[in-house]
Amino acid sequence: MLPGRDGRWFGASFFGFRVLHNNVLGPGKGGLRFHPDLTLEEVTSLAALMTWKCALIDVPFGGAKGGVVCDSKTLSDGELRRITRRFITELGDNIGPHTDIPAPDMYTSAETMALVYDTYDTMHPGRNNRPVVTGKPLDQGGSLGRRDASGNGVVHATEHFIKLRGLDGNHHLGGLRVVIQGFGKVGFAAAKSFARREARIVGLSDSQGAIHNEAGIDPLAALAYKRESGSLAGMPAATNLSNEDLLALDCDILVPAAVANQIHAGNAADVRARLVVEAAYDPVTREADAILQERGVSLVPDILANAGGVCVSYFEWVQNIQNQSWTEQEVERKLRHKMNHAVELVLKRQHRMRESHPDDPLAGMMRTAALALAVERVACATLERGIWP
Repeated sequence: MLPGRDGRWFGASFFGFRVLHNNVLGPGKGGLRFHPDLTLEEVTSLAALMTWKCALIDVPFGGAKGGVVCDSKTLSDGELRRITRRFITELGDNIGPHTDIPAPDMYTSAETMALVYDTYDTMHPGRNNRPVVTGKPLDQGGSLGRRDASGNGVVHATEHFIKLRGLDGNHHLGGLRVVIQGFGKVGFAAAKSFARREARIVGLSDSQGAIHNEAGIDPLAALAYKRESGSLAGMPAATNLSNEDLLALDCDILVPAAVANQIHAGNAADVRARLVVEAAYDPVTREADAILQERGVSLVPDILANAGGVCVSYFEWVQNIQNQSWTEQEVERKLRHKMNHAVELVLKRQHRMRESHPDDPLAGMMRTAALALAVERVACATLERGIWP
């Protein structure tokens, strides 16, 4: 039973899921999302993606994902608190510091993770339980650098790709035009990081609309305007656009950081970016992937581009286990090293696959190379461990 906002009590049932896809490389790792359209099929797919992402970025975790079917925007803080605590209570020992480690995801936050930690800690007294969940507030054992890790990781991957491969003769981000679809936590962090490197943000969008300014958009000013008005649409000195028009803007780098299936067979031919960097999960369909490949548009896949979050989650887990606290500079240095190394390995694998299969268009994709490398690591670990008993 949950109390209604008018003080009356009413019965309510909420369905939650937690899927552990693979734990060969280590405990499960993956976010908890609160969303009204969440399904078991979606959670299962995302858990598999986490397996490949952890393997690719080389952190000792397997893949997991979970969440609760609810509309967090219509629920009070008290209702969300009770849903979170009940969900973690029901999961019981299915999660744990060495079993399965949740993290924030869509419509969950550091405060949600504090509730996860507190609930689990209450159920398991006398232990160091901080490593049970990552993405916590700093005073609850969270890591410096975790909030912006996914967005910063996107920029590290983009920057290193351009350094190694170049983009229309450019080997630095400075002066390149960037369009970012989605201005949530990842999109905003990426926009700030691109701007610090003197790239020019020429297009932004949120769920209410998109804006364009060829002279450049200040991410901090855009955030301030969105907080005041509720949307990016109507921001002064910018032109309003539809989402479809945003994806078709003339730019150097397009960063889909919103939801899945945004670039598809119906609009892939309209994309005018030279490089697409998947900050969201599955924003480019496989049909669109092939179209972009044929048109010479490079793509950095999601399991590589948005691996920064799970990478710094791993750093938080290590700090919690060792009862340490690293500086933000140390976390950022370690993140950059992990992302750069993964980009180098994927590009090398892509080059070898192209040489081995010159007539196979799939062999020329970074997505194929990244998946091949990730699956190979999980397969090798499985063979090395053998079959029990």
